[in-house]
Amino acid sequence: MRKKLIAGNWKMNGSLAANQALVEALVAGMPVQCCDVAVCAPAPYLSQLQTLLRNSPIALGAQDVSAHDSGAFTGEVSVAMLKEFGVRYAIVGHSERRQYHGESDVVVAAKAQRALAAGITPIVCVGETLAEREAGKTEEVVKRQLAAVIHTNGHCISEIVVAYEPVWAIGTGKTASPEQAQHVHAVLRAQLKAASTHSDRILILYGGSMNAANAAQLLAQADIDGGLIGGASLKAPDFLTIIAAAG
Repeated sequence: MRKKLIAGNWKMNGSLAANQALVEALVAGMPVQCCDVAVCAPAPYLSQLQTLLRNSPIALGAQDVSAHDSGAFTGEVSVAMLKEFGVRYAIVGHSERRQYHGESDVVVAAKAQRALAAGITPIVCVGETLAEREAGKTEEVVKRQLAAVIHTNGHCISEIVVAYEPVWAIGTGKTASPEQAQHVHAVLRAQLKAASTHSDRILILYGGSMNAANAAQLLAQADIDGGLIGGASLKAPDFLTIIAAAG
């Protein structure tokens, strides 16, 4: 039985005061027995979060990592830098990075590789746009995106986390039905099974507007192992409700 993971993606939100209030509320409200939990904060706040999360059950995550180890890459953050702040997870290939920063499947695979080599778990995001879904290309798109990561990382693939995030359901208030989400998760599970003898331990999270109201129904699906939570992760009561639903 895979232990579920609920990871909050704060995106470009937060302040020193707001972060402290949110984390203190989360730590105070965490169930004694629960799923794994992480918060992925903007890079400038990693130092603050490292302190706030010390001795708590909540792991620290980053929202991105460079495909390069060091050098003349202004604005980039290397995996070695993340390690110094105790980062356990790093989101790679989020649809917003693919869309606004032109990240290709190859770049996403390289970022996952850098994270794995440093002992940081990459949360590899895959997902289709509305146009791709309406054209019947959902499976083709997500399998292509995941295949690049599998090709680059080979035998290490069992150490990744996958997040299925239908682009049309991110920040729109729309969400895939539990049946739609489960179908794509099952497709990804089969692809991982073909690639790794340890695929049974790979978590596949749902990342398309999971919230306090729909979390329990989504998390009840056979191949949904948790959530990558956007807006709801900025509200302690909502995030704690999702954590509780994950058990």
